[in-house]
Amino acid sequence: MDAQGRGRAENIDPADQWVLNPETGDYELRLSPSDGRPPGNGRRGSVPRSRQAPDRERPRRGPGEDRPRRPAPPQDRESGRGREREREDDAELRPSRETVPGQRRRRGAEDGPPPGRAASRRAGGRKGRGQKQKKGGKKKVLLWTGGVLAFVMVALAASAYAYLEHLKDNINSVADDGAGTGGFSKDRAINVLLIGTDKRSGEGNEGYGDKDSPGHADTTFILHVSKDRSNATALSIPRDLITDIPDCPTQQEDGTETVIPGQQNTKFNESLGQSERTPSCTMRTVTELTGIKMDHFMVADFNAVKTLSTAVGGVEVCLAKDIDDPDSHLKLSKGTHTIEGEEALAFVRTRHSVGFGGDLSRIEIQQQFLSSLMRKLSSNDTLTSPTKMFSLAEAGTKALTVDSTLADISKLRDLGMELGKLDPKNLTFTTIPVVDNPAETVKATVVLDERKAQTVFQMVREDVSFTAVKKKEKKEKAAVAARLKGERADASEVRVDVYNGGAAAGSAQTTLTWLQNTQGVLKSTQLGNAPGELAKTTVEYGEDEAPQARKLADLMGLPASALKPGESVSNSQGLPAVKLTLGRDFKGAGIPLVAPKEAPKDVKKVSADKTVCAK
Repeated sequence: MDAQGRGRAENIDPADQWVLNPETGDYELRLSPSDGRPPGNGRRGSVPRSRQAPDRERPRRGPGEDRPRRPAPPQDRESGRGREREREDDAELRPSRETVPGQRRRRGAEDGPPPGRAASRRAGGRKGRGQKQKKGGKKKVLLWTGGVLAFVMVALAASAYAYLEHLKDNINSVADDGAGTGGFSKDRAINVLLIGTDKRSGEGNEGYGDKDSPGHADTTFILHVSKDRSNATALSIPRDLITDIPDCPTQQEDGTETVIPGQQNTKFNESLGQSERTPSCTMRTVTELTGIKMDHFMVADFNAVKTLSTAVGGVEVCLAKDIDDPDSHLKLSKGTHTIEGEEALAFVRTRHSVGFGGDLSRIEIQQQFLSSLMRKLSSNDTLTSPTKMFSLAEAGTKALTVDSTLADISKLRDLGMELGKLDPKNLTFTTIPVVDNPAETVKATVVLDERKAQTVFQMVREDVSFTAVKKKEKKEKAAVAARLKGERADASEVRVDVYNGGAAAGSAQTTLTWLQNTQGVLKSTQLGNAPGELAKTTVEYGEDEAPQARKLADLMGLPASALKPGESVSNSQGLPAVKLTLGRDFKGAGIPLVAPKEAPKDVKKVSADKTVCAK
């Protein structure tokens, strides 16, 4: 029987059970005492330390003599036998069974006890123990390395936390005073108001003049990022735009609230800094002006331009002519340049040497600069450079002032992640359409070009892209859409009666005047109030008047759903006419009820992925 297998059945080492049989002179495996006595020193399962064979000649058997049968292993052995410590104590006395195929070797007393497993390891040198030590050493190395790795990971996590806390300490914030939504979500568009102030705070900015000024809303953009993050619009607001500033509830430094009185017919840039107005007042002014509700605001000073342009390694700009502007200190030759720091600030401040020398010309080169900066920020050269990313984190958190609802690194990170989904080529810069102020002899300020501006505002509110990459086409039912398909009559052939069915008082007369004087619809009549109010503006017509109805819908900016075909309608002279009823949704003569598919042709726009040279 296999002694090794037999011993392992009860967790007993077989090497501990070899004893000398005095009758045969052989060492035999005894799993229990054959004579009922405990073997050796009385410890069960052990062998005496000084076990010797009898000093006599062992009897030899003849060929026919049987050897004594080895006792079968007992069925019930105690589990305490063969403990590890006892096996180690008796290792030198354990025998080994050396065999030759077909023959069992007999040993005499002079041979000594056969070595057990421990002895055989010693007899074979220290190879086995060395392997064990080597394996154990490798395990310790792995444990040590894993411990160091864990320590490093913890250290990095602690460092990252400490760095985030450091960045958090960099952030300056101002109360939004309830002027914004105070948040954003992944399932809707995002509107952020970006305000560049001309306050001369910061090192090296004292020499730019107006050093004691609290600053103005000098450069302002509405950044609108679409719901699906596929496109965005940066809408510039001219600082010299004449508008109304509303009353502004404002939180004071001591926690109390005061209302800063509004101001009528003043420049937009007065909405910040003047009369102790804060950025929340600028936000209220923008919402009042455009109807666009802001989520957050960010304010950047002169240092933001300098530090951010330096952090990305410079911003590339292009000039169509040499510029030497003593006011902004910009001196650059015609062509392409990479600018940063003071030179970058001089570039975005220059105006007298570009275009017509006014604020609108400066807006164009600021848009060029921001387009280039956006491209640089999203380039692999920036995103794969830890040095630049850390520099940007430092510069951004130090140079920007944000609203109090955004003054948290995690919230800034989340907003950055949403904005980061945007491809710069789908970011369009445009400016609110304006015209020279007609009340001025010497033109210094501008006013809204109402019709164009309202179209632009509506496009932003309704999340319509200014880029050709994504066109939002709202499909209407085939039958409704077909109403706008077909020939159009000339404006001079359109005969229309105008009714007020719920629009503001005087809307019918205003529309009549607009149709006759600007659109050439001379066969038009204003017939006062409709019998009842309507929620939607409608155009009723007979089959023969369909070309006239389509032309009127084009002029008024009406959707196909506004067209209501039916029986012919006769005017006061008994002639067939189109009946236009202005509903509660009416916004004004010439202002479309549905945002158009593209911006007006004469509205200037620049894609962020293109370089445009300043002229």
